[in-house]
Amino acid sequence: MSDATGLFTSRNTDAEKRASLRSALDSGELQRWPGAFSPLVAKIVAEAGFEGVYVSGAALSADLGLPDIGLTTLSEVEARGSAIARSTELPTLIDADTGFGEPMSAARTVSVLEDAGLAGCHLEDQVNPKRCGHLDGKEVVPADEMIRRIAAAVGARRDPNFIVCARTDARGVEGLDAAIERAKAYVDAGADLIFTEALADASEFAAFRAAVDAPLLANMTEFGKSTLLTTDRLRNLGYNAVIYPVTTLRLAMGAVEAGLAAIAEEGTQAALLDKMQHRSRLYDFLRYSDYNAFDTNLFTYSTPGERS
Repeated sequence: MSDATGLFTSRNTDAEKRASLRSALDSGELQRWPGAFSPLVAKIVAEAGFEGVYVSGAALSADLGLPDIGLTTLSEVEARGSAIARSTELPTLIDADTGFGEPMSAARTVSVLEDAGLAGCHLEDQVNPKRCGHLDGKEVVPADEMIRRIAAAVGARRDPNFIVCARTDARGVEGLDAAIERAKAYVDAGADLIFTEALADASEFAAFRAAVDAPLLANMTEFGKSTLLTTDRLRNLGYNAVIYPVTTLRLAMGAVEAGLAAIAEEGTQAALLDKMQHRSRLYDFLRYSDYNAFDTNLFTYSTPGERS
């Protein structure tokens, strides 16, 4: 009978992915995590040779037709995150906003996301409801409230390799020095990884690295407040991970807008074919031939008694 391993979910177990992520953050090698807003995009991320997958709250809310202002629910995030996490062999880190409520809610969020197959999540120190990290007008909670949020999240996990990442948005509200002090306190509270949101330039990334003794994550989002640094620069600065949270969505939506405009003007998509993913390439990512072989073998399978 045909082996279905890896057809409907990844071959690696959730625990194996979490262990690999924990090890990767300690490896000294920069982990590159493009954002994936669907399982198909995650498969393309894996095929391209990246080390992990990131699920952006901004991309998820945009894909639902909503602004990134805390309107998505835990159940929506869990459903999309689970589908993405189990579509590849890579570990997946997901954006959990502020934890969807009080510290007890943050604890439940970690439990739900752990059950869903995620390798880790990040929680931010904004007030609830939050705003996009690269917009003005953000507000952050007092540091002691975020410390309780982190402690609750760390205490709720069952797998010690599930990464609890603390994101600080304080740079744009209280200044760089205050953001660094918050990050240190978050590490003391048990955070495994620090997300340095909306830093201005390489000098600020370097200052964070010099001051904080913990793995650091850089956000290289387009059209935001941070200078876009290369992977070589981030590696030399000593960062452990980098995310490209909305890049794939922006690429896809740019192509969709241009393509639909062309069809509206020209009355056909014929001139766009070279810009499209070919049907055969899509079928490669979806493993059509493997599913077909499995289905065929099921229909030709017989029990030992039937064969005698």
